Amino acid sequence: MGIPYVPVLGLAGSDVAARRSDFTIAPNPFNPEEKFVVAKAINPDVAIFHCAKADRAGNVLTRKKGNEMLLAQASRKVIVTAEEIVDKLSLDDAPGRFMPGVHVTAVVRAPFGAYPTEATGYYDEDEEQILEYVKASDSDEAFSRYLDKNVFAFDSHDAYLESRRLSPARVAAAL
Repeated sequence: MGIPYVPVLGLAGSDVAARRSDFTIAPNPFNPEEKFVVAKAINPDVAIFHCAKADRAGNVLTRKKGNEMLLAQASRKVIVTAEEIVDKLSLDDAPGRFMPGVHVTAVVRAPFGAYPTEATGYYDEDEEQILEYVKASDSDEAFSRYLDKNVFAFDSHDAYLESRRLSPARVAAAL
C-alpha cells in the first residue's frame, strides 16, 4: 500500500508490542480512547515463493489460501519457482489462485521446488524429512549437521532429488 505502518486490530489487548520492536500501541486518531496495535510495514527487496504453475508472461497459480499476493505486492522484486511453466495460464486454470504477471519479476522452473512440503496435484509432503528438519532446529549444531547432510552435500538439485529417491524420471512423470 506504500504506507509505513498499518493498524492491527486483532492484537489489541495482547502483549505483542512489549515483545516486538516493530509493533507499538497507538490511539485511534478518530477516537483517542480506543487503542490498537500498529505494525511497521514490511517491504522486502526480494520475495521468493514456489507455485504449481506459471506461464511465460509471469502469471502464476498460487496456493488458494496463501499470502503470496500480499508478499508480491509488498516486495520490490518477485521470483517465483514453479513445478511447471506453460505457454499461457488463464483465470480458469486450477488448482490455485491466479496472480497476474505484473507482480512477478521472474519465473523459474523448479520441479519438486516445494519439497519436502507438498505441491498439490504434484506430490505429497515427506513427513519423515519434515520431522528431521524440526528435530534439527533444536540447536545450531544440529541444524548445521542437517544442512551438511541435506544441502551442502549435493552438487545440484537433481542430485539431492536422487538421494531422496525422487529420480529425474519421477520428476518428469509428476509433470
